[in-house]
Amino acid sequence: MSNSGERPFNVIGVQQIALGAPDKADLRALWVDRLGLPIVGMFRSGRENVDEDICAVGVGLARVEVDLMAPIDANAKPAVHLPPLNHVGLWIDDLRGAVAWLEANGVRMAPGGIRAGAAGHDICFIHPRANEAFPIAGAGVLIELVQAPADVIAGWRATQDAP
Repeated sequence: MSNSGERPFNVIGVQQIALGAPDKADLRALWVDRLGLPIVGMFRSGRENVDEDICAVGVGLARVEVDLMAPIDANAKPAVHLPPLNHVGLWIDDLRGAVAWLEANGVRMAPGGIRAGAAGHDICFIHPRANEAFPIAGAGVLIELVQAPADVIAGWRATQDAP
């Protein structure tokens, strides 16, 4: 399948990596206690079966969330701890335009559509597996698309104008 039309959006940075384990203590022991990442927020959702610590590293455009996730119920779905690299999040400058264009170009989006994410930004996901109707997907990796806030977009644009 070929691209149709000019891509109306840009991927402007890595917003997050989300790691899963049966017990958050295992993740905290490395990421918080040994590597020193601060916990900057927490998120818990029965619907998403997740108990999550939100850590961060870097500042400004280089700030990346490292989400440490454990299932509330290890026997329920979604199984946020499998695979251990749960998903990668990408800042997008025009999320709605991106979703429309990606779907029109054969990319399989995960159910749920655009919605508010744990950090308060609009999000949606590219499905990890393709199907007949949508032959392009994450090749086994769940990819979160995150609407970048205005300051992140402005910072990225400033880097594009620099010599």
